[in-house]
Amino acid sequence: MTNMHTSSDSIVIIPTYNERENIENIIRAVFNLEKDFHILIIEDGSPDGTANIVKNLQKDFSDRLFMIERKGKLGLGTAYITGFKWALQHHYEYIFEMDADFSHNPEDLPRLYDACSNQGGDVAIGSRYVSGVNVVNWPMTRVLMSYFASKYVRFITGLPIHDTTAGFKCYKREVLETINLDKIRFKGYAFQIEMKFTAYKSGFKIVEVPVIFINRELGTSKMNSSIFGEAIFGVIKLKLGSLFYKYPQKK
Repeated sequence: MTNMHTSSDSIVIIPTYNERENIENIIRAVFNLEKDFHILIIEDGSPDGTANIVKNLQKDFSDRLFMIERKGKLGLGTAYITGFKWALQHHYEYIFEMDADFSHNPEDLPRLYDACSNQGGDVAIGSRYVSGVNVVNWPMTRVLMSYFASKYVRFITGLPIHDTTAGFKCYKREVLETINLDKIRFKGYAFQIEMKFTAYKSGFKIVEVPVIFINRELGTSKMNSSIFGEAIFGVIKLKLGSLFYKYPQKK
């Protein structure tokens, strides 16, 4: 591989906070795929040295590994919005969201890409619930909580999606250009719902690609009850707000 700048049409955005155990492995796993994906790390001031590991790897992958460092934990939603804006400025056609902890399998990235590039999807979701419940290593309470949360969101919003809270996805550029990213209100878990809901209301086609979600082996989960509460009440706010808001439409 030469040092010439490789151009890829795809960028994978990975927010990190204390992912020292996972970050190098996940980056290498993405770069080992047959298709060329670039990676943008949004690093929220991890005290564990995550950023230094990324900087070392940038020496080897200077043309395809990028990082934005932020001061402190500013929330998942704002991390992705920051990444989306960067990706749009840098002319990527397909923009992915993925976790650093291998709960999303990098080998599924080409399937999400294919769903948008060849199968007519505007947004492709790595869905845990499109064919039963495909979750490994989760405590049963969390499986049920997540599963029923998705059902609940579907019921309130009318979103024709099984896995409404999924955080593994691919957007076509046009979706992120159409949505007013500065109007996205939620920071935590509900951010994922709001993005899907907004894309759906804007006339974009959302497709679900079945994936198996594997609970993280290393590091600690960022899930807590306040994030969950935001999702429960946020959904009602979203639905009510949508009755009065005119969504920008797909061209």
